[in-house]
Amino acid sequence: MQREFSYLQSVVMVVLAAVFWSLMALVIRFLGDAGTWQILLYRSLGMIPVLAFFIWRRSQGKTLARIRRAGLPGLVGGTGLAFAFAGAIYAIQATSVANAVLLFAAAPLMTAVMAWALLKEPVRPATWGAIALASIGVFMMVRVGLNIGTGWGSLAALMSAGGFAAFTVTLRWGRMSDMLPAVLIGGLISVVVASLVITLRGDDFMLSAGSVVLAMAMGAILLGIGMSFYTAGSRAVDAAQLGVLSLAEVMLAPVWVWLFLGESTSRDTLIGGAILLLAIAFNAASGMRHRPAKLI
Repeated sequence: MQREFSYLQSVVMVVLAAVFWSLMALVIRFLGDAGTWQILLYRSLGMIPVLAFFIWRRSQGKTLARIRRAGLPGLVGGTGLAFAFAGAIYAIQATSVANAVLLFAAAPLMTAVMAWALLKEPVRPATWGAIALASIGVFMMVRVGLNIGTGWGSLAALMSAGGFAAFTVTLRWGRMSDMLPAVLIGGLISVVVASLVITLRGDDFMLSAGSVVLAMAMGAILLGIGMSFYTAGSRAVDAAQLGVLSLAEVMLAPVWVWLFLGESTSRDTLIGGAILLLAIAFNAASGMRHRPAKLI
């Protein structure tokens, strides 16, 4: 049996999840020279046991049965999530945190387009307007990245947003009421892919003991527990409101690296990001009036 939470408790859990996620960019910065694939490997190894524990509790000990129930949608969604995880790590390493996380915020609008194209879900006129406005902001940010030599980081951030959008669409496709099994599948795929890439590139699996502990703690606490909070809280919160509440991650991540590392960003990135956030907030506000179907 899954415990039911009040609306206020659910909102607090979703915001708390966003706060947890916002700290990951700072942790990745502290990992210094650790490569994308090493971070992905150890972060996923830290996340998997935590998610398995929450699935075990929610399923009353039937962990494997719950994972098998995810089926093909869970496998496809987990693959999308693996792209999202890898793209996010690389983006944070290759461009400013503000640029990366602001581009991550495009995921809800990408989800709307993918759901329209693949699932034939209708898209409200307000959402099409938000997508057009967001495209202007994204163009400004990617253009800045190309000009200052961090274009690949911007593209990786968009890939990450696209991977998370694909993950969300597959949850709708499979009509999954619990996303944790798909997230666990994504973590397992990430371990396999990261291990293969490290091996094929001839890179070293080993990091310093401190970096391994930090990466695994990021996966276990910030990502694993954060995702558990998010999935539990999202049951009582509409999809549009989830989009607004999750923006806490976008707003806080650049603040942490500014406070602790003094990292700033360009004016054009902030302007483009403000346009993107305005588009997302407008779409969410109009969605609250229409009360669309929940993401999960």
